[in-house]
Amino acid sequence: MKIQEVVDKVRDRIRIKHYSYATEKAYVGWVKRYIGWHHARLAEGSALSGAHEVEAFLTWLALQRKVSASTQNIAFNALLFLYRDVLGQGLGDIDAVRAKRSTRLPVVLTRKEVALILDQLADLPWLMTSLLYGSGLRGAELHSLRVKDIDFDRRIITVRCGKGDKDRTTCLPGSIVYALQEHLQQIRAVQQRDQQNGIGVSMPEALARKYPHAPLQWGWFYLFPAAKPAKDPRSGIIKRHHQDTSGLQKQIKRAVHRAGIAKPVTPHTFRHSFATHLLENGSDIRTVQELLGHKDVKTTQIYTHVVGSAGGVKSPMDLVA
Repeated sequence: MKIQEVVDKVRDRIRIKHYSYATEKAYVGWVKRYIGWHHARLAEGSALSGAHEVEAFLTWLALQRKVSASTQNIAFNALLFLYRDVLGQGLGDIDAVRAKRSTRLPVVLTRKEVALILDQLADLPWLMTSLLYGSGLRGAELHSLRVKDIDFDRRIITVRCGKGDKDRTTCLPGSIVYALQEHLQQIRAVQQRDQQNGIGVSMPEALARKYPHAPLQWGWFYLFPAAKPAKDPRSGIIKRHHQDTSGLQKQIKRAVHRAGIAKPVTPHTFRHSFATHLLENGSDIRTVQELLGHKDVKTTQIYTHVVGSAGGVKSPMDLVA
C-alpha cells in the first residue's frame, strides 16, 4: 500500500468516526512522520515490524527528540488508530521508553490581574476573554459556541462536544449579558446576508445530513464567526467558519504585556483562574468539576494545590524583630 493510500484511509476512518478536524490533522501528521521514519529504517536494514516498530518509534521520540509526555501520547494514539482501525492489526502491550510526565501547577491569575488584563482589551476580545474567565471555557469550546448554546433566561451556556466528545453546561456571567446581546445583534446581520447568499455555517457532516437546512438557520450560527466565508477543508464547499483561535491568543498576549504582568498567560490561563477563584470562594470541588467538564475529580484537585495553605502561613522572616 502506497503512503498516500494509507493517509487517505486514515482520513476516511477518522471522518467515519466523526473525529474533529484538529484530531484528523494531528493523526495524519503523526502517521506521515512514522511512515517516513519507518522507510528510513527499512533503507538501512534496521526496521522491525508491528508493535516492535511502534515501540522503537516512541522510544526514539522520548530519547532522541526529547518530546513531552503529552506529545508522545498523541503520537501513540495516532499509531494505535493506524494499526487497529486502518490496518486491522492489534499492537498488544507497548513497552516503549515513555517521556517523563512532569508535575506542574497551572499558572493562575489573581483577580486584580484578571481585571488589569480586561482593562487592556475592548470590544470583541474583551467579550471573548470575559467568557473564558467567567465561564471556565477552553479556547476551542469558546470558538465553537453557537447562538443556540446561550440561554439568557437561565444564565447558562451549553458546551457541545467538549473534550472527550461530552456535552456540559456552565454559568453565563450576568455582567456580560448586555454586551453579549449587543454582539448578537451585530452578527445577526452577517447571518442574514449569508442566508440570502446561500452560505451556511460549517457543521459535523452527520448533523448536516440529518438537518440539511440547519447550516442556514440563526440558531446554528457561530457566536464568534470568521470575518469571511472560506472553503471547508473537508468538503471543499464555501462556508462560514468560526474565528481562528490564534487571533484571540495574540490579543491576550499584547494585553498582558501592556498590563505589565510577568506571568506566562494564554487563553487557557483564564480557565485555570476560573476554577481556582471558585474554590477560593468556597465552591464545592464536585461543582467545579462539573463546570469544567473533568471526567475525574482528581483532575480538578490540582487547583486545590494552587489554593494551598501557604497563603495563610506567616513567614518566620516576618517575625524577626
